[in-house]
Amino acid sequence: MLLSISWRNIWRNKVRSLVIIFSIALGIFAGVAATAFMKGLAEQRIQKVINTELSYIQIHKNGFRQNSDFKSYMPDAQNLASEIRAIPNVTGASQRIIVQSMIASAETASGVLIAGVDPAQESKVTNIHNRIIEGDYFEGIKKNPVVIGKKLAEKLNVKIKSKLVITLQDTANNVISGLFRVSGIYTSNNNVYDESHVFVRYNDLQRLSALPEGVAHEIAININDNENLQTVESSVNEIASGYEVLDWKSLSPEMNYLTEAMDLYMYIFIIIILLALLFGIINTMLMVVMERTKEIGMLMAIGMNKIRIFSMVVLESILLSLTGGVVGIIIGAAFSKWRETKPIDLSAWAQGYEQLGYDAYVYTNLEPVMLVNITILVIITGVIAALYPAYKALRNDPADALRME
Repeated sequence: MLLSISWRNIWRNKVRSLVIIFSIALGIFAGVAATAFMKGLAEQRIQKVINTELSYIQIHKNGFRQNSDFKSYMPDAQNLASEIRAIPNVTGASQRIIVQSMIASAETASGVLIAGVDPAQESKVTNIHNRIIEGDYFEGIKKNPVVIGKKLAEKLNVKIKSKLVITLQDTANNVISGLFRVSGIYTSNNNVYDESHVFVRYNDLQRLSALPEGVAHEIAININDNENLQTVESSVNEIASGYEVLDWKSLSPEMNYLTEAMDLYMYIFIIIILLALLFGIINTMLMVVMERTKEIGMLMAIGMNKIRIFSMVVLESILLSLTGGVVGIIIGAAFSKWRETKPIDLSAWAQGYEQLGYDAYVYTNLEPVMLVNITILVIITGVIAALYPAYKALRNDPADALRME
């Protein structure tokens, strides 16, 4: 009964109610769309780090990540990688030779990180082979092919089949150089990564540096689903006991922090929107109470208790907020679902985004739990917005209210 009366009271002034419902719907739509966009932006960055830059799990000899000592390699890396590939849910394991080096063209030189990889195994761990924009992934060049990033190619002013000289120290601390030719140019849409990471074949770098066969500084491991990360990591720890085994969250803690921080920022953003809407709802409900002073006084005079009057005003506020909130959530959810398949085009600012490691085309990511939480926050906002107007309504004296014209 009280719910029905409250719903009818909302539509006694249709224009005013529609304006506030539209305002709430617009604000909630903006909040839902913005949170889905930010979540999608963060998820794409994390997936890029996993699929392009790090992989899910890496194994190193203890201390290698701190000092990058070329002699700090795993002597049984090849056999270890073969055992890891047999673990359930592992889709690939690639051993790598890692060395900080200089790479030079005919015009200039640059410091880079050289990764000696087995192309067949590496393609199961990272997606660099799918990001080739010029040339081929270690094909087209018979001897000493090298794959470099687009940004590095621009810096060195080289193209496909251009000569590059890689200079490094071997295991005996001798400075050695090798001549390579560009077989492919890739882009990860991360300018910092593209400028600093170079890939050569494992056998070519092993031979140039005089490393023993089958050794590696790093083993990168890919899995079929992030849900299986903990299980696979436990299995890898058993096989690779004595080595440092780290998942992507430990390898890149800033990415793990990004996920947590983004969730917090999204809720802060929604709360700011609801706080702005709160004052509009309070203003509307105060106007409603003032216009109906005589009516409320009459209800009190015929015996309607204060709890029912208070509940009526609160219900009107909740219904008003909830109607606008649900409309906004539905429109925001529909927009976000649409943008999960059709990305938001930010190519006009592509250079700035790529400098930070983000894609210029962003797919939204809408989580159902977020919609539930937003609905709860809208209801809480409606309750808070009704408290003061309801208090004002209860302060009316029935005798004075009935004398009002």
